[in-house]
Amino acid sequence: MSGRIKDEDVAYIRDRAPIDEIVSDYVQLKSAGGGAKKGLCPFHDEKSPSFTVTPSKGFFHCFGCQTGGDVIAFLMKIDHLTFTETIERLADRLGYTLRYEEGSSNTPTFTAGARSRLIAANTEAAKFYSEQLNGPNAAHGRELLTKRGFDKAACMQFGVGFAPDEWDALTKYLRAMNYTIDELETAGLSKMGQRGPIDRFRNRLTWPIRDISGDVVGFGARKLASDTEDQGPKYLNTPETPIYKKSQVLYGLDAAKKEIAKKRQAVIVEGYTDVMAAQLAGITTAVATCGTAFGADHIRILRRLLMDDDSFRGEVIFTFDGDAAGQKAALRAFSEDQKFVTQTFVAVEPDGLDPCDLRQQKGDLALRDLIARRVPLFEFAIRNELAHHKLDSAEGRINALNAAAPLVSQIRDKSLRPEYTRLLAGWLGVEVEIVSAAVSQGTKNRPRSDEQTEVVSEENNWRPDANDARLILEREVLKARLQEPQLFVENLWSDIEPGAFTHPAYRQMRKVIDEDAQLTIETISDEKIKALFTELAVEPIRADGRASQIYVASIVARLREVAISRSIAELKSSLQRLNPAENEIEYNAAFGALVALESTRRSLHDLALGSL
Repeated sequence: MSGRIKDEDVAYIRDRAPIDEIVSDYVQLKSAGGGAKKGLCPFHDEKSPSFTVTPSKGFFHCFGCQTGGDVIAFLMKIDHLTFTETIERLADRLGYTLRYEEGSSNTPTFTAGARSRLIAANTEAAKFYSEQLNGPNAAHGRELLTKRGFDKAACMQFGVGFAPDEWDALTKYLRAMNYTIDELETAGLSKMGQRGPIDRFRNRLTWPIRDISGDVVGFGARKLASDTEDQGPKYLNTPETPIYKKSQVLYGLDAAKKEIAKKRQAVIVEGYTDVMAAQLAGITTAVATCGTAFGADHIRILRRLLMDDDSFRGEVIFTFDGDAAGQKAALRAFSEDQKFVTQTFVAVEPDGLDPCDLRQQKGDLALRDLIARRVPLFEFAIRNELAHHKLDSAEGRINALNAAAPLVSQIRDKSLRPEYTRLLAGWLGVEVEIVSAAVSQGTKNRPRSDEQTEVVSEENNWRPDANDARLILEREVLKARLQEPQLFVENLWSDIEPGAFTHPAYRQMRKVIDEDAQLTIETISDEKIKALFTELAVEPIRADGRASQIYVASIVARLREVAISRSIAELKSSLQRLNPAENEIEYNAAFGALVALESTRRSLHDLALGSL
């Protein structure tokens, strides 16, 4: 896929995708009256339905956990997809061809139909490889799997297969299913040889690589021949394709995503068999990168699953071999850790066994114990640094302190820094005050952009209570304005007094509406306002039947009457403090304003009668 999806295509998908049908794939919806539908929220546990979908508006909102948005937001959250992935999946569903921008009108586009064909070709290849594993020519492959502790059931669970030791077995198979040579090359399943197209994988065990939604997008393949028979690498992956980007895929994530989100834990291992071993041992949150180092894109994927923000929740556990390469891999993870807000740990097997070998030699319990004995990544990094210094000399301890103190100062959670300061002092055998001073100096020298953001969550206080009787009228007017804007004729909205909305959230919503008469969820940048927008957009209006112009006029009149009554009370209080003889002009002006306000209030009262 190339470039950014055109805005008009995004708008087309958003407008045409039926939110109730798509949500129904995940939630059983029932009619809730007024064109709305209700069901049990898929984002939190609840016994009575508070999850509401309004098809006519294209929004969903849960009044229990306050999650809401449009059809794009729903799919992004429930399947942990990126914005682009979501648009492409919806385009697939609608049979719509997306157009991409890349700064040139000559940039080729990748259609939704083409994407479906590549996924289908990979899916058929996975079936082919799986069937081949049961054949007589795959005996050496089955033997290797058995030695690694994987029986037939395990292989079926993970879709392990065998690529025959033939030049074009898969290519012929897929060509017979009407896939073109171009499609097979684009999918990374075939490549051009000297005499025509040949299979990319031959005489190898194969693992289907699925994206987060479960579609097969590529393969990992382990060679079975000796180095003299096969000069290729031990592990060979599908090359980059329009549907497979190795930096954006984690092997096993499709199976582990729900457990990761549920347990708030992700275990990062190094290979396909390690994922199999871990998951079979009961570590259901295990995933692995696909032939590349763990990087920023992988972090973004896990953050979506862990619902990671500026609060410390969840944990990411890296498992590495106990050898020098594994140590380096763990330290690379440390360099990326500052992009995680989750607690990050390292589990290193002291005997140098990878998870697969550990399970095979010592059993499932040993592998679970390895994860349970995880060490905080900061501790691992600090101890690793100390190991490079001679701590039995004063010079060595000072050098170690100078090297380790900046690591402590980098810890995002400020509450952890004093504890690691004390630990470092103990490991070095020096006074805590000396280490504390060195850590403080490192904190001062670090750019402010690297500091832990202080988050004082006012979300609960900021969000108005939908059932607060004092605010129901304000809420009702805003709901009507967002859901039925055509009923606000002439100056009905603009005439509402500036102080009519008393809750900060409602005042902010009014401000946003005033700034954009054609307000949509796409034009709102503030996430809190966006959430409130969807909440108000799906909550039923309290009118008997469909809201009418008379109903809207009456609730606006009542809101204005209440606001003017507050102004009258303030003005009366002011008049009581004025001496008519000493402040005649000021008193007369205030009294005249009071008379005018009383007159306006009476007329609004008459209009509002019977409204609520």
